Amino acid sequence: MSYSMSQASLPVFEIGLNSLSAILGKTIAYAAAKKIDASVLLQSRLSPDMFALSRQVQIATDQAKNGSARLAGVEAPRHEDNETTIDQLKARIAKTVAYLKTLDPKQIDASADREITFPLGPTNKGHMKGDDYLNHFVLPNFYFHTTAAYAILRHCGVEIGKRDFLGAIPMRMT
Repeated sequence: MSYSMSQASLPVFEIGLNSLSAILGKTIAYAAAKKIDASVLLQSRLSPDMFALSRQVQIATDQAKNGSARLAGVEAPRHEDNETTIDQLKARIAKTVAYLKTLDPKQIDASADREITFPLGPTNKGHMKGDDYLNHFVLPNFYFHTTAAYAILRHCGVEIGKRDFLGAIPMRMT
């Protein structure tokens, strides 16, 4: 049985983004309970040279949205990166998940051997075969930024754990 590019990406993004949204929901409750201004949490970072929480969420959604669109050979919707509240970040995540559901898995599956060109900073472009782009660029970046967002919130004291990060993975328990 073969495992397709769309199977390796779309469910991963949907589950990861939904768990990120749930974690942000717990962050709202945490901020209210502790009487913390949530905007302080949005600007929190693990290290001075890392992006803050809000940017980590934005990049995670961009990796899922833009990476999937490039693989499908279509133009992705643009987000303005101007979210200033947790609710706005949750709305961005919901828009991204909804967009992913509009993509044709067959178009993504057909991209394995096609060259994908993508921006690397303001002036450079990267070039990779579709399967390498997904496995060695998009998925690692997606996991990096969702993990960083989780770690920032955990560091700030939000009561979340591994199950929160994993989300609704397709698993049976016996």
